[in-house]
Amino acid sequence: MSDKREVWLRGPVPEIPQLLQPVAHALLQAAEEVESAIASFNTIYLWDKPYGMASVGFHLQHLSGVLDRLFTYARGESLSTLQLKALQQEGTAPTPSATATELVTAFHEQVQRALKQLQETDEKRLTEHRAVGRQQLSSTVLGLLFHAAEHTQRHVGQLLVTVKVAGNQQA
Repeated sequence: MSDKREVWLRGPVPEIPQLLQPVAHALLQAAEEVESAIASFNTIYLWDKPYGMASVGFHLQHLSGVLDRLFTYARGESLSTLQLKALQQEGTAPTPSATATELVTAFHEQVQRALKQLQETDEKRLTEHRAVGRQQLSSTVLGLLFHAAEHTQRHVGQLLVTVKVAGNQQA
């Protein structure tokens, strides 16, 4: 029997530093919610924009992309050319045959990379300065990691609404 409690109520995530447990919980909760939402979604509507809303495909790409970008900044790195190109292409099918399953798998893989980075993050370095974006805006390792968790949760909420609206629009 699977545990139906929210991830944060299931206890600590193994190997994640104590101060970063909320980040790990939020990312794992997001992964579960995405999986559940897409399981019943008619993926023929993956790139449709119901009532002018962003498409389900966009949301799935953005979830992966924003985690990648924010965790890159948390490592103290600049975005690569590939990351900038992916950002520009969010909302566009990566291939004509791209499926929701592929996009969900990409998100799950990004969550796993993020969890690995959390495992390797030294809590003593959480307050170190990090520059964000072309304007080199000021943040910290902790600020970026928590923003990644918060942004992911907020965007999953938007995805859930879009899935519901897309399903109702087609009914």
